[in-house]
Amino acid sequence: MAEPIVTLAVRVTPRADRNALAGVRADGTLLVRTSAAPSDGAANKAVTELLAKVLGVRKSDVELTGGQTAREKRFTVAGLTAETLAERIAAQNLPTE
Repeated sequence: MAEPIVTLAVRVTPRADRNALAGVRADGTLLVRTSAAPSDGAANKAVTELLAKVLGVRKSDVELTGGQTAREKRFTVAGLTAETLAERIAAQNLPTE
């Protein structure tokens, strides 16, 4: 059986005070703040590491698949079902917009 893969929409705010999840939009987009600058892929790397930590997966299981130079990004997460992903995000008690 193949390992499950889910897609996650993310809106990134670079140059924030700290790396943190900031909320969830009504459409399910995860709002993420990172202290990294959006140059040389630093913000993308920081967001990838944060998502891996929060979701409890390896960094190699989180891949940026769209929006490399945009604030609106798409990540795939291997090893989690959509239900497990939703539960782990909900456990963060994030505000909704």
